[in-house]
Amino acid sequence: MNITALGIRPPPAARDNPAVTPELLASSLARYSRSNKGIDVILQSIDWNDPERSVDAIFRFVDYGHASIAGMTGGIPIVIDGCSMFLAYKLFEIAQLCDGQESSSRYIKLDATRLPDPAEIGIPPHLAAEWQMLMRLSFSCYQELFDALDAEAKADPSIVRLPTDADEKVQNRLRKNYALDRARYFIPFAIKTNAACIMTARVWTETIKQLDSLPLPEAHACAEGLRSELRKFTPRLLRHSYPDRASIGQTMQVINHAIASLQKKSLPVDRCPDEVRLGLERTTPPFLPDLQEIRQAFDGKENRYSTVGPAVKRMFVRAAWNNIAIAELRDLNRHRSGYRFSPLAPVGFYLPEGISHHQTAELLDRARLFIGKLITDETAAPAYVYALHLGTQVAFEHSTHLDKFIYEIELRTGMGAHFRYAEHLNAACRELLNIAPELAQFIAVGSAEPE
Repeated sequence: MNITALGIRPPPAARDNPAVTPELLASSLARYSRSNKGIDVILQSIDWNDPERSVDAIFRFVDYGHASIAGMTGGIPIVIDGCSMFLAYKLFEIAQLCDGQESSSRYIKLDATRLPDPAEIGIPPHLAAEWQMLMRLSFSCYQELFDALDAEAKADPSIVRLPTDADEKVQNRLRKNYALDRARYFIPFAIKTNAACIMTARVWTETIKQLDSLPLPEAHACAEGLRSELRKFTPRLLRHSYPDRASIGQTMQVINHAIASLQKKSLPVDRCPDEVRLGLERTTPPFLPDLQEIRQAFDGKENRYSTVGPAVKRMFVRAAWNNIAIAELRDLNRHRSGYRFSPLAPVGFYLPEGISHHQTAELLDRARLFIGKLITDETAAPAYVYALHLGTQVAFEHSTHLDKFIYEIELRTGMGAHFRYAEHLNAACRELLNIAPELAQFIAVGSAEPE
């Protein structure tokens, strides 16, 4: 795993603007909030021969609950090369205020050379060979299914739903998408990926603390690597990045729930049928009623990026799916609004209709047996996640405001969206319209064509 923080260099057009370090920025803005003087006066008061003194004078307040100061460091970009897909998922789950991206399984063909060493992820030595055999079989299924689907799409391009005006380059890309989108369910959750995150120091320290609370060696190594890079930018804030009783206790409650589910039911290997639940909270206090009707909230809307009015923004949505495959969970988990939650307790294994591989049953049976052995060891049990696949289904909940959820529906059913996203968000949209049918004319549900 290689972790690198990126410094932001001002562009030429801003070469005459004041330049500050993240902590000096935070300390200057903290003074700004306690003064009626302009920022120029505050910057002039800094001893540029000893700017650290100004920082120290302010950052002592962080220890007295003034965490908002740590939020004014600006976005600090850090990239993590070679973490597992599971760890990237946890980073985005924990850091619900971050901006970032992860390597896409749609554009990158993966193979077994990107698997971590078993010891790096907490697989006990006596189970290492069995885990590696499971992983090799996973990639054998993935490769063979990809090759078969790619050949099928070449023989019959109509199954890819190509646009009539697509040139050869676009046709090739969409054909690859067709095969990659359906073969990816055999990819192990343990495979190495790359993740890029941009957060303030306040969010970074909380993220590192919770990451380090996971009982997994990969998480501890990543947390320490992140501290090492963040130390270059905000050294005073690192004291807030270490686990405490609450972060460890809450983390273990969720992990233990998933392990208990596996101990009780073993690893479910059948496809779990779709179920979606959605609740809409639309009440308003009598002293602050809606200022507009629903239709007025959509006045001027041209696309999913358009602004909508407060009548929609004030409504709260909680959507939950019983069987999101980890392949789709990785992306839905990166929506930056509200709160996303999954205990990662497996409930089934998903493959698209009409897609199969002759070794699927063998693969899932091996995974079930391996996890059964792993969870008998209390120390090693949390590493069960590294034996899951992108086809593993888990329950997932997203709570947010209605305008953000409409954006999610339109994005995940729009042109080029993965077909399975479209199925999940179409189902959620139907539930939403059952509750509030007046919204139907204002939500642009797409057909996800072409993929």
